[in-house]
Amino acid sequence: MTTRQITVAHSPDSDDAFMFYALATNKIKTGDLKFNHVLSDIETLNKKALEGEYEVTAVSFHAYAYLAEKYALLSSGASMGDRYGPLVVSESPMKSQELKGKVVTVPGEMTTAFLILRIFEPDFVPLVVPFDKIFETVLRRKADAGLIIHEGQLTFPSLGLHKVMDLGEWWYKETQLPLPLGGNVIRKDLGRELIAKVSKILRQSIEYALEHRDEALNYAMQFARDMEHELADKFVGMYVNDRTLNYGTAERKAVQLLLNLGHERNIIRQPVQVEFAD
Repeated sequence: MTTRQITVAHSPDSDDAFMFYALATNKIKTGDLKFNHVLSDIETLNKKALEGEYEVTAVSFHAYAYLAEKYALLSSGASMGDRYGPLVVSESPMKSQELKGKVVTVPGEMTTAFLILRIFEPDFVPLVVPFDKIFETVLRRKADAGLIIHEGQLTFPSLGLHKVMDLGEWWYKETQLPLPLGGNVIRKDLGRELIAKVSKILRQSIEYALEHRDEALNYAMQFARDMEHELADKFVGMYVNDRTLNYGTAERKAVQLLLNLGHERNIIRQPVQVEFAD
């Protein structure tokens, strides 16, 4: 039997590690497919996806706007904020209305967090730094505020930082929808049969993790960046849940609305029609 190699790229974060636990540790059968895992930060993955480098990759929904010709969204693997999401934090108390004209350090201009902040406040000055350097940049007052993704959404109070706004909370008030942050995409040139096979296996990996939560979480702890078990469990639960198994009507509507608004506000240069690999 000929083995087909499939590269799966995702971030080295506890939620992605939890999601891909079963696949990475051979807990599920993959038949004639062999999966190779590449771990990298989300902005790097976004840029690699523009080149079509990986067959399957995690991307920001903002980046998907520029990938739609090459990639389709898999029906599982999405990270959705349910009335929560990326945060804007500051060293001194600040109101969200005060962000106009301010320097905000961001984890990349192709992240969904950046897109949402631009939709909320078009007039801020972005300072791009790696996501794990944002706290340091704000604390050293090299920026007025910082846009926080990943575990930082839970750990910022321990550094004495102040919440300016929760973008997921704002999005829900505006739309009554969950906030789509990132998803898994698959290259269209793999063909329908292979896409269906890969899609089924990736969904099984998520199902396994949710059904074997303790062992999957123990595995994910090595990627939790010094978070305690209880906090890592909370973070994983925020972004790997029933919504991650499959996009419902509200989730699909939210993705399309996000990209429509990005285009209407001249942040995304062309209209985008979301395409799912189902």
